[in-house]
This record gives sequence, structure tokens and C-alpha cells, in this order.
Amino acid sequence: MSGRDVPIRQRALRSHNLAVVLRHVADRRGGVSRAAIAAHSGLTKATVSAIVDELVAGGLVSFSASADNGGVGRPAPRVTLAGARPVGLGMEINVDYVAACVLDLSGAVRHRQVFDSPPLAPAAAVAALASLAENACAAAQSEGLTIARGVVAVPGLVEGTTVHLAPNLDWHEVTLPASLAGIDLSFGNEANLAALGELHATGLPSFLYVSGEIGIGAGIVFHHQILPGTRGWAGELGHVTVDPDGRACRCGSQGCLEQYAGKHAMRSVEEAASALGVALSSAVNLLDLPTVVLGGHLAPLAPLVDAELRGRVLTAKWAPPTIRASTLGSDAAIIGAARTVTQAIIDDPAAYLTSIRA
Repeated sequence: MSGRDVPIRQRALRSHNLAVVLRHVADRRGGVSRAAIAAHSGLTKATVSAIVDELVAGGLVSFSASADNGGVGRPAPRVTLAGARPVGLGMEINVDYVAACVLDLSGAVRHRQVFDSPPLAPAAAVAALASLAENACAAAQSEGLTIARGVVAVPGLVEGTTVHLAPNLDWHEVTLPASLAGIDLSFGNEANLAALGELHATGLPSFLYVSGEIGIGAGIVFHHQILPGTRGWAGELGHVTVDPDGRACRCGSQGCLEQYAGKHAMRSVEEAASALGVALSSAVNLLDLPTVVLGGHLAPLAPLVDAELRGRVLTAKWAPPTIRASTLGSDAAIIGAARTVTQAIIDDPAAYLTSIRA
């Protein structure tokens, strides 16, 4: 029997329809009527009403105070993503700070906290994360919110709960806890999560996000999807060689981009922009991405980098890449991390609803 001939069981059909309706609501930031959901999805109005009632009961959607009538009849209440129950926790460990934010389903930041700090050893970093998580829980509970789970952004090579290498933290084969303050955690690369934050903030379909911190990382977005690589380790732009005989790098190589354009390594704006332009032109030539988004301290270099790319990118004569500053700034990684949690709920609301009933 072929896959398309296998019958869909009732539970699977319910899960599918819940996701269809919730994603449709999520795509309409101003809200949408139940009739419009039915017309768009092909579901009956009765089915849509029943699904919306279930999503309201689960705290995933609500009815907005504003209404429209589509030009005829009584005004129809609009269904919107709720900010009243599940939220995601995003946290970040970086070289000179740790940070956290709580994000609701609508994308609103409900809590944010940043601690400046020197590079932390693993035990100290875990203690800082625990403090951030406890504060986030308290802030969420004070507003009647429940943190579904947390995602932590780390500037290095991450696999599961293990950080294989984070050169600027001087971490090697560090295992981090799977939960803190009663919150289940997962971990991801800081630049990939920041790129995810920018993706949802800007709606850009394809771009290269470049994080500008002590280190430099990149997140590749292609057709609205993060391209993490086979093991999730793609995007180590900071360790692209821009001078084979150049300065020694903490990663063990030499001439890496971080040694010319990293926050603490910059000796001049012009040198940093030139090195960044060399690395980025190779990336754009290889990947054919139309836009480069510069984050952190690299954002002001956009005009100089633009000139470098126009001279080095093969296709610049016909389609020069656009260079722009990050929309989210230094919060991109924590927002992207928290968005990972909320997006998972939007993509599979049945799993979330089942979990809160267990």
C-alpha cells in the first residue's frame, strides 16, 4: 500500500487540523475571522469553530476586541494568537554577558534580563543560567504565564547538551544540564538562533546573518529555513581564513576573520571592513544569497562592507547583495531561541495541549 493510500486516523486528522488553523491565525498578525479560516483552509465552519474553541481553552488563541464584518452582516470577532498562557524562554551565554527573555505566542517580549560578565567557566555559566531561569519563571508566573521550555544560545559547536568547542569561552567538550529551575532545556548555536530571530522579525526569505560579538558567527537562511549543516555546525564565518599567514586565533588556526573584525580584535574600522568583505564575498559567491544582515558591532560597517562586496561578488554587476543592519540588535539570539519554543507550539498545538492535560 502506498503512503498516499494509508488512511488518516482520527487523532492524526485532529492534530493536522489544529495545526492548520493555528498556523493560519499566526500568519495574520492582525487576527482573522473564523469564516476566513474556513474559506482559506477548506475546513467547514463548524469544524473551525470547534477547533478555535479548543485552542481558546488551551490558551493558544483569543478573540480580539476589534472586529470587522467583511462589509456585510454582524461584526465577526477576530481570532488572534494569545499572550495569556504558554511562553518560550530564550537564554544566551556569550563571552561578556548572559541574557534571557520570555516571548509569548504573539511575539511580544514579556520579560528580559541581561547580566554583563567576564567569560564564565562552565559551572559559573550554569549558575548564571539558573538565576536567569528562576527570575524568568517568577516574572512569567506574576503575569499568569507558563514557560513551556527553554532554548539556550551558545557561541560554539553544539550537539545535544554538549558544547564540543567554544573557543572564545575556552570551553572544550562541556556538557550542560537538560533542565534548570524545572524547565526543560535544549541548546543551539548563537548565530543560527539569532538568524531565526531575524527571520521572523523581518520576513526576509533568504539571507546571511552575521553576529558581531567577541567572536563572529553566521546563520544561513534559505527560503525561510535555517540551513544548519549536517551536524548543526554550519556558519563558522569567524574562522574563515582571510590571511593564511595572519594572526594566531584561539581556535588553533591563524588569519581567521575574528582576529581582524571581532569586537576586541579590531585595530581599525577599515581593516575590519576589508577582512569582513573578503569573508562575506566568498560566502555570497558560494551561496548566492541576496542579503547580508550585520549584527552587533559589525552593523555600522555596512557601507564599507557594501563597497567591498560590490568589488568582489561575481554577480554584483547584475544583482548586488543588499547589506543591512540587524533589526533585533543584541537581542537577536535570545529572541530567536525563545521563538524556537513558541514556533514548535504553533506547528504542533496538539502535542502542547496533550502535555498540559497530562
